Amino acid sequence: MNTMTKIIMGAAAALAMTATAASAKVVCNEDGDCWRVKTYREYPAELKLRVHDDDWKWSDGERSRYRWREHDHDRHGYYRSGGVWVDIK
Repeated sequence: MNTMTKIIMGAAAALAMTATAASAKVVCNEDGDCWRVKTYREYPAELKLRVHDDDWKWSDGERSRYRWREHDHDRHGYYRSGGVWVDIK
């Protein structure tokens, strides 16, 4: 194994060891309110929230269905109907 191959393999191994799965998600309620969470935690099924990967975007045809809600805190919760934030303890 030559030196360049060792360097490339070492760099790839270092990258693999430091890479972590992103836990950020986009969460949407039935009313189309969507917000980003930095750290995803499970939501009760009865809330009927949809959870998407962080890079999810609605399609052009869905622009009237969805809207972004500001979520600038680290509290775990959700937006209920009417855009009201509810904390989950």
